[in-house]
Amino acid sequence: MNLLRTLPLLLLTALAPSLRASELPLRAGEQLIYRVSWAVFSGAGEIKIDATPAANPGQLSIVTTTVTRGVAKAFMYFKADAESLFDLKTGKLLSMHENSTTRSKVAVHSTTFDYDKREATYKKTTPAEQPRVLPIPAGDPVDLIIALLQTRSWNLKPGEKQDALVLFDDDFYELTIHAARYEQITSKLGTFNTLVLEPRMDKTPPKGMFKRGSTVRVWIAQDERRLPVQFQVEFKIGTGTARLESYRPPAAAAPDAKNPRP
Repeated sequence: MNLLRTLPLLLLTALAPSLRASELPLRAGEQLIYRVSWAVFSGAGEIKIDATPAANPGQLSIVTTTVTRGVAKAFMYFKADAESLFDLKTGKLLSMHENSTTRSKVAVHSTTFDYDKREATYKKTTPAEQPRVLPIPAGDPVDLIIALLQTRSWNLKPGEKQDALVLFDDDFYELTIHAARYEQITSKLGTFNTLVLEPRMDKTPPKGMFKRGSTVRVWIAQDERRLPVQFQVEFKIGTGTARLESYRPPAAAAPDAKNPRP
């Protein structure tokens, strides 16, 4: 199992609600960089998320790069580049594309969405497989990358919850996100008062990581920027943590970097 790849994917999977155009959590120019730690590896990897205008007007491109670093790179080389395209008018996810390399093994897949037919077409090109059509459950699915940041637009308080429709690779998850408690977190960017969110499979039988008893948590800063300053997954073999190390505000907010808003 590639632990660095597993950590961001499972964490991001756990945090994706339905989107509306007004709730897109990223604007062009915004960038977040996370340092990933796993057990004794304090610098196991890095996750960088960039939002830029897409080639087609009216679309937003979210590009995420995940890569192993330091000693972890020697044990398990991994690098993944993923792009997700969103329609700025509707807020819907239009397509996803990911290219990853684990050691010397390359994997490439893409997914496109047809909301009129309520279908998603999943196509793996490396290694080559026949395209598969996936029925879309009720709601608007969100890709794995944007999911982490979407929680910035939530206004939950401890004891409250919100349902989520999540696409993880070629499978949909119906989750319920619970607001657990407030907690203070200190990072390279400062000290934050945060809200801790925990996803659970309340409405359907647990599967995947949830069936194996893993726990996911995300810490959302309770200030104007509402940055996801930390996310974490607990496995029986150890705990993986990603902590925000760098933040660049959207282009329109750059002149006022002290108070950038999502």
